[in-house]
Amino acid sequence: MRWRTGRRSSNVEDYRGRGVGGGLKFGGGAIIAMVIAYFLGVDPRLIMGLFGSAQQTQVEPPPPGGVQETGLPTDELAQFVAVVLADTEDTWTEIFSSAGQQYVPPRLVLFEGQVQSACGVAGASAGPFYCPADQKAYIDLAFYDELRRRFQAPGDFAQAYVVAHEIGHHVQNLLGTAGQVHERRQRVGEREANQLSVHLELQADCYAGVWANRANRARQIIEQGDVEEALTAAAAVGDDTIQKRSQGQVVPESFTHGSAQQRMQWFQRGLKSGSPDQCNTFAGV
Repeated sequence: MRWRTGRRSSNVEDYRGRGVGGGLKFGGGAIIAMVIAYFLGVDPRLIMGLFGSAQQTQVEPPPPGGVQETGLPTDELAQFVAVVLADTEDTWTEIFSSAGQQYVPPRLVLFEGQVQSACGVAGASAGPFYCPADQKAYIDLAFYDELRRRFQAPGDFAQAYVVAHEIGHHVQNLLGTAGQVHERRQRVGEREANQLSVHLELQADCYAGVWANRANRARQIIEQGDVEEALTAAAAVGDDTIQKRSQGQVVPESFTHGSAQQRMQWFQRGLKSGSPDQCNTFAGV
């Protein structure tokens, strides 16, 4: 991926080395899958979803005065994330503007160990997540090592896909989709609630593909092998792939993020079309 000459976003908050204690909270009995949990033997119902968005209930505010570092981080991986974030800002600002709307960029928080968001306190094992209550995406960069080693999904474009997916959840929040799905999930049974979560996650995958299309069209960021890297990452975090590795069997009714095939399919759909209008995963639901 061609990224070194790209603009760095100033919307990065570096919390690394300043973990915040506390407990992780969710409301409504919602089950949100968390990929790394399968490998660590942790009940995924107790923790946040990898490549997901936290529930906007039981809000805890950040500590008084905040904990962010001033200025952009200087290490290479953080610089890479800042470039990808900037690229999503440029892409979605253009898309929203063409629709007569204003895109409000999110903040992206880098943390290690533990962090307190407006959705509660999360440990590193929670993986990347988006909190709609404070409109921030959170990532412990050590996750990228997990993505490479444990999920066998290396490459910088795979890493960019992770960021773009979380920003996809921010887009859903701005458009009101996330709130509508959350409200609907509270009124249905577990199986249907899981399916709604799948549709939400697949749409975020599609939005990540839209970003890749638009960014490449404007700035020629994609190099040979990049698309394959993203697809490998999408497949590696499919519910069926995770369940096969962790429990030896696949239980489709428990899916909350979509199968490997679905995740690749919707990312490719966004990538090929470059249009968020092609990302209606809720059609017929």
